[in-house]
Amino acid sequence: MDSNPNCPKCNSEYSYEDGPLWICPECAHEWAKDSGDNSDESDGLDLTKIKDAVGNLLADGDTVTVIKDLKVKGSSSVVKVGTKVKNIRLVDGDHDIDCKVPGVGPMGLKSCFVKKV
Repeated sequence: MDSNPNCPKCNSEYSYEDGPLWICPECAHEWAKDSGDNSDESDGLDLTKIKDAVGNLLADGDTVTVIKDLKVKGSSSVVKVGTKVKNIRLVDGDHDIDCKVPGVGPMGLKSCFVKKV
């Protein structure tokens, strides 16, 4: 029987197979079975290379500020300039940030309309 590969991130020997992925229970790192590297790419999009309006790299959990008044689609409310949004989550798609905007609620934002704090 083949032994499970060690985690490429933390070198843990307790990795396990889940569908097309290997998963490390110690550091929660996931990687594809067929690749021997530790790339975190999903469908060709590298979420580690999403940048804000001034070129700073964004990461999950960052705090950003809105740099332009944004109309909320399907509502008469507006997200004002200077609104601070905490704990963002990067996703792939047209709107690459999922977050909860204070006073508005959960929504998707484009990274070109925010600046990292």
